[in-house]
Amino acid sequence: MLNNSRQPVLALAIAVLASSASAATHADDTPVQLAPVRVSAMALDEDADQLAVPYSVMEGDELLLRNSATLGETLNGQPGVHADSFGGGSNRPVIRGQTAPRVSVLSDGASLLDASAISPDHAVTAEPLLIRRVEVLRGPAALLYGGGAIGGVVNLLDDKIPTHMPHAGAEGFVAVRGNTVANERAGAAGLTLQASEHLAVRVEGSTRDADDYEVHGFDQLRVDGTYARSHNGAFGLSWITPRGYIGAAYSYRTDKYGLPGHSHEYEGCHPHGASLHCDPHGHDHHSHDHNEHHDHAHGVPYVDLVSERLDVRGEYRDPLPGIERLRLRASYTDYAHDEIEGGVVGTRFENLGYEARIEAEHAAVAGLHGVVGVQYGFNRLRTVGTEAFLPQTESETAGVFLLEHYTLNDQWHLEAGARQDYQKIRTRHDPRDLPSSRMFATSASVAATWQFLPDYHLSWTAAHSQRLPHAQELYARGVHLATNTYECGLFPSIYTCGDAGSDTRIKRESSRNIGVNLRRNHGALTFDIGLFHNHIGNYIYARTLDQFEDFRLIKYSQADAEFTGAEAEATWFPSDSYSLTAFGDTVRARFDNGGNLPRIPAYRAGLRLHRYWDTVIGELEYYRVGTQRDIADYEQRTPGHHMVNAALTWQPRGDERYTLFVRGTNLLREKVWHHSSFLAHSVPEPGRSVSLGARLTF
Repeated sequence: MLNNSRQPVLALAIAVLASSASAATHADDTPVQLAPVRVSAMALDEDADQLAVPYSVMEGDELLLRNSATLGETLNGQPGVHADSFGGGSNRPVIRGQTAPRVSVLSDGASLLDASAISPDHAVTAEPLLIRRVEVLRGPAALLYGGGAIGGVVNLLDDKIPTHMPHAGAEGFVAVRGNTVANERAGAAGLTLQASEHLAVRVEGSTRDADDYEVHGFDQLRVDGTYARSHNGAFGLSWITPRGYIGAAYSYRTDKYGLPGHSHEYEGCHPHGASLHCDPHGHDHHSHDHNEHHDHAHGVPYVDLVSERLDVRGEYRDPLPGIERLRLRASYTDYAHDEIEGGVVGTRFENLGYEARIEAEHAAVAGLHGVVGVQYGFNRLRTVGTEAFLPQTESETAGVFLLEHYTLNDQWHLEAGARQDYQKIRTRHDPRDLPSSRMFATSASVAATWQFLPDYHLSWTAAHSQRLPHAQELYARGVHLATNTYECGLFPSIYTCGDAGSDTRIKRESSRNIGVNLRRNHGALTFDIGLFHNHIGNYIYARTLDQFEDFRLIKYSQADAEFTGAEAEATWFPSDSYSLTAFGDTVRARFDNGGNLPRIPAYRAGLRLHRYWDTVIGELEYYRVGTQRDIADYEQRTPGHHMVNAALTWQPRGDERYTLFVRGTNLLREKVWHHSSFLAHSVPEPGRSVSLGARLTF
């Protein structure tokens, strides 16, 4: 049952529905007909109205308007999605209280294979300016991509591999944007050319340069180390026929961004059994004076990142009798970043990996229409230096999956899916001769959608998903400065650290997820209101063994936990000139044996007003993020804040090819902290900002 601090979310949505009840009765008189939504990540060409999938889609002007330097900040504000920020260069999405490795970020169905799952200060290697569409799947919808994505899936669609011939032989875009809070200058461009009857060529690139961002109401106006610079380039080829395409693209990315709050003052801390010692002479660690330990004269550390990637994508329709479509996704990534301080590389992270995925959509058999597929992946992770808290590991994964749809009648639509995964992780060149890990995971889901009235859909989902431990969770042993911890893995203390009393048998995470959604996508009143409950057995978490000041000795451990929450969004169109949206989300996360999970976002509730003119759209948005009082025993409360944003979008002469916008955020100059961030009380979020931008498509 939701506590009182969560009630504003549902109350707000219910109030809008109640106040708009009369509009709903006249929806047929003034209908708002939206184009059918297709969700690419679901692998089937189905109208999303028929799917029992909690989803949201961001594209077009909305994506342009909310585009930010990082993926997490771009998506922050979508139903159930918050941000796990670490300065201006790294910001991961948080879905229903979960982030990496329980949230998968995909590039058109293929894993990014960066290092963002290891640490919050590692960037997600995706450039929002080059993304055409973002799909966010929450809950059981992630089954197709493995039980590990318990929180959800973010699928990023781009155009670096052409899927159709450009109109009139050429098409593309140019976009520029900037903001005042960080003196950001950013631009992107892409061009697709028809080289022959069947060959299309794509070239695209982007650049982004942002200084340390500004905050308000603090002693300092700008936060040192929050700058971010990135450059992206891609070249793609595709062979296109009336029945499909096959193509490949090479992409190159560089990033350089600061690491605010990244302190080396606890670098000398180490464990003695289950006790933490931060005194270099072995004295009682509680007498330690950490101010003597590190000289900060060399400035804020920063990340220097390079990622090279090769993607192969293909789709072929009606290749064999009974097969409607074959779909191929494969990728190879060579990723590395250095963490540098005082001109010296402190730690280097390398991740080399490849992945292949084949899906076959079959024709209806006894009314069942679905997709079957296989997936294989390999990656080699290597860390060297001060924060080399992981040995070199090689991970091999394989999976087979099935998703079926069945339309019982005009009112009932049924779904069922299953997936079997295998994972093998082994270490290389490690003097401790660490054991390998071989585990299987089984996941399954069922769902039903009931169209009880025209345009009204009530869906129910239930899923059992298993997640296998990440290499970091198994083998960690060492200082992790981004999280202010000394990490000990799940393997027994003789292989990692801690003591025998903290050792437990390694088990699979097992998630039992139930969700209910009420949705209406057409008419003068549209809404999507959902409730979910996710009980996770053997949840892997960082258990504190000992603590010195803000630094903790942690042992990855397992305990049962549950996540319960709600997401609501309702939009009322009283006329062609206005729309009013109420939105909100909340999640409550607790261990079964008592205690709160850390870094869970507070509730959020707000209103958004749109005003439509012939060529201009105006937006005024207000929302409240509550004070987070449900905290882990080592956390502090994070104060809430009020957020006011406003925007104008203009398409000259009503031509959709040209878009100009201006957007103001945090207009009240609020002090903003993200409780989901490891820097929730040390590094504030950006202050008031005005963004300007334009996009030309041709």
